[in-house]
Amino acid sequence: MFRNLRISIFVYYLLTVITFLGVLYYFLVVANIQNIFLLAVFLLCFIILSGIFISKLAVDPLVSYVHNLQELSKETLHELNLPISTIKTNTQMLKKQLQDLKALKRIQRVESACEMLQQRYNELDYMIKMQTKEDVKEFFNVAELLQDRVAFLQSIYPHIIFRLDLEALEINSDKIGLSKVIDNIVDNGVKYSGNSKNIDIQLIDKKLTIKDYGIGMDELELIRIFDTYYQANKEMQGFGIGLSMVKRYCEKNKIDLSFDSKLKEGTTVTLDFKKV
Repeated sequence: MFRNLRISIFVYYLLTVITFLGVLYYFLVVANIQNIFLLAVFLLCFIILSGIFISKLAVDPLVSYVHNLQELSKETLHELNLPISTIKTNTQMLKKQLQDLKALKRIQRVESACEMLQQRYNELDYMIKMQTKEDVKEFFNVAELLQDRVAFLQSIYPHIIFRLDLEALEINSDKIGLSKVIDNIVDNGVKYSGNSKNIDIQLIDKKLTIKDYGIGMDELELIRIFDTYYQANKEMQGFGIGLSMVKRYCEKNKIDLSFDSKLKEGTTVTLDFKKV
């Protein structure tokens, strides 16, 4: 598809240039027209029309391709909803009937895997809505969202002790985006926690603070943390894009974001929701 598109654009551009030069030669040499203003207006109209046709030739196939891709994504997403719901419903029914501890543990692992699939489903749905400019804002309780995210992250990091101090806070914002922000901040806290197992999460007076007691950062590292692909420790897993995403989300949703960190003492991330 794109190879044919490049060839078409090249051929059209070549024909346009040849036509332009031919028209210019005709006006100046053959017809010997001396009215420069008339010639300039004609050539300007020719250039504008050529630009419109070339841009249309270049963009229309891409628009069609993206539209078809979005429709395919929506249809696939819709089809995924049924098996996820089926797995959830049946695992809940099986848990009520089982008494064997080993079997219950297996069911719990299936539930955890299903929860991860649900997360990917929500993220794909979120990305499609963002690309199609749909409104992704909704009213939700930040404290409840934090409890849900910690419960999910606890299953991934069972060795970490999450200490919560939460006040109820109702906001109208991008819930899935904030979930991703919380996951990224907590995930970084766990990765750089060093020998510490404690992470404090506090939501008081419309301020969310997430604090770890790990290796911390110096001032030079703090300056670079929002650079895409930057990682303080190259041996850690990941691509270094999490905090740049966190910053974009906070700027878009009018959330004040700040970092406070000291080497060997840990890092505190603060999200201020007072402007939301």
